[in-house]
Amino acid sequence: MRILFLADIVGRTGRQAVAKTLPEWRERYAPDIILANGENAAGGKGITAAVMHDLLALGIAGFTTGNHIWDKNDIYPTLDADPRIVRPANYSPLAPGKGVAHFEVLDKTLAVISLAGRIFMENADCPFRKFDEIYAQLQTPFVFVDFHGEATSEKACFAYYVDGRASAVVGTHTHVQTADERILPNGTAFITDAGMCGALHSSIGMELEPSIRRFLTGMPAKSDVAKGAGVVCGVLIDLDRTTGKALGIQRLQKRFTEGS
Repeated sequence: MRILFLADIVGRTGRQAVAKTLPEWRERYAPDIILANGENAAGGKGITAAVMHDLLALGIAGFTTGNHIWDKNDIYPTLDADPRIVRPANYSPLAPGKGVAHFEVLDKTLAVISLAGRIFMENADCPFRKFDEIYAQLQTPFVFVDFHGEATSEKACFAYYVDGRASAVVGTHTHVQTADERILPNGTAFITDAGMCGALHSSIGMELEPSIRRFLTGMPAKSDVAKGAGVVCGVLIDLDRTTGKALGIQRLQKRFTEGS
């Protein structure tokens, strides 16, 4: 089973870059399913139902999210109604949506779990124990986890904690692709952060000038999604079709030049 995962899609620039890239990557890598983190896809913070359906039309099968999932309340009814998008499972059970989705891929069931870290992040339940709770109820060895967190140590510790149970743990949230992709000793594919799909010359996808001004002055400054040349980051993960163990993980990145 081959999974193509697209890192955090940031605003219109990220969506346009993904639209340009996906036909090439689908032909070159022939993924069996395409997943993406969509939590920044609308205006750089949050996702709307309309944006989600535009991305589905590109061939993306499902979406994980993260701490910006509540930023566009337009998505709340969709979180309850549409099984193709999940919010972090360790958020309150009283909040809209669910944290696990199931996709039929090559006559197998792939469980997709979204979890949020707790270090330097908003309050959430323990992602380690939440995974244990979810895993105990799963009926499939094919388990993909998007761990949306700030601290690299927390992401790595979680990946080793679930090694051999999760097929893959892909970190998101920092928008910076890390060069540490590997298969852990018990068969879990792991990367600390998959990166982002957004503006190459930006502050994690947002305009540079107000972001720099905020650092210089310590004052709040509104920053919009950056325009210009895009970059698309992701990972390609191959799983054994019998055991669900990872056979390989490959970093992907495509950069566009201005006007391309």
